[in-house]
Amino acid sequence: MYDAEKQYPVNMDVVPEVTAFFDDDTNTISYVVKDPASNACAIVDSVLDLDYAAGRTAYEQADKIISYIRENGLELQLQIETHVHADHLSAAPYIQDKLGGKISIGEKITVVQDTFGKVFNEGTEFQRDGSQFDILFRDGDTYSIGTMSAFAIHTPGHTPACMTHVIGNAAFVGDTLFMPDGGSARADFPGGDAGQLYDSVQKLLSLPDEMRLFMCHDYAPGGREIQWETTVAEEKAHNIHFGGGTTKEEFVKMREARDATLGMPRLIIPSLQVNMRAGDFPPPDEKGDVFLKVPINKL
Repeated sequence: MYDAEKQYPVNMDVVPEVTAFFDDDTNTISYVVKDPASNACAIVDSVLDLDYAAGRTAYEQADKIISYIRENGLELQLQIETHVHADHLSAAPYIQDKLGGKISIGEKITVVQDTFGKVFNEGTEFQRDGSQFDILFRDGDTYSIGTMSAFAIHTPGHTPACMTHVIGNAAFVGDTLFMPDGGSARADFPGGDAGQLYDSVQKLLSLPDEMRLFMCHDYAPGGREIQWETTVAEEKAHNIHFGGGTTKEEFVKMREARDATLGMPRLIIPSLQVNMRAGDFPPPDEKGDVFLKVPINKL
């Protein structure tokens, strides 16, 4: 049995202050994670507003986070992307321009860049080494936010680059898990794998029962209110895809059957092209205009 508590430097005595920002358009939750002993903070999974039909971006969601950090006198040290999102665009470069904060992602971003560099016919000028990001985390890497110790767990399955970040008694799981009544994310994107997702979730469920888990998305199953925080104990007991000792074989069968019924996310085309560039858009043409590509019959 995998034991994440022994494998990684868990410290449940550190209790970060977590403030959530929900984006209605993409059902994404972004977070400001503050060190209780200093003004240092991190941002997890920021959102750039996009009117896809009009081809217009805006900064309403990002500006809410920026205002919160400024009004509370916080120092942004790190921006964390839990993975290359396929359903919203990152606002990390915009926030970095305003507040600083190094932009980070898992080291397997190189796999995602190689895959989608080909899908979008990006050519040799598109770097596939993760160099667009300031930090590439490996499994087990440790780091600090102010006085808080933190570490990264590689949790692939939804995508190859998925990482869970554990900061004190709070874990930011990206799309590896949803709230107990939401189950788990799809595993059918290029590089995804239902078996890997099952193994990744077992890592998370072997963390201490009291560990707080923070979701990247919530879709309010059954019409309930939006939620984003639960615990390892709650997931083990009640997750509809894992609770009660679901076997790997059972999960893979269910997940693959369910994924076969799902359509592509509304913003997958722009999201992948932007997020694999650490939130930057493709280079402008000679007139200064920026374009995104639409692959036909590929995705």
